[in-house]
Amino acid sequence: MYLGRVVGRVWATVKNANLTGHRLLIVQPVTPELQDKGRPIVCTDWTGAGAGELIYWTRAREASFAFLPAEVVTDATIVGIVDAIRVNRKRRREGDERSGEC
Repeated sequence: MYLGRVVGRVWATVKNANLTGHRLLIVQPVTPELQDKGRPIVCTDWTGAGAGELIYWTRAREASFAFLPAEVVTDATIVGIVDAIRVNRKRRREGDERSGEC
């Protein structure tokens, strides 16, 4: 799974019939430190995420699993909304001050 931020929405007048009723959102992938990473992608939305929300998404074959037993044609799906992130940092060990390692 990957982290991302919802930055937009896609409207399609013509699409695969299995996508009827599913929202398509534009997601900017981000790092755990919330820095942009790569180009924005289009994801189907399984969660009801809104603009600006931090989400996690999956891609490839697993992207369609959220919609089982229905068959939805998708390469990327938002599968969760993130409430909080805590990034653990390595603690500085004694004696490492000279080497600059963390």
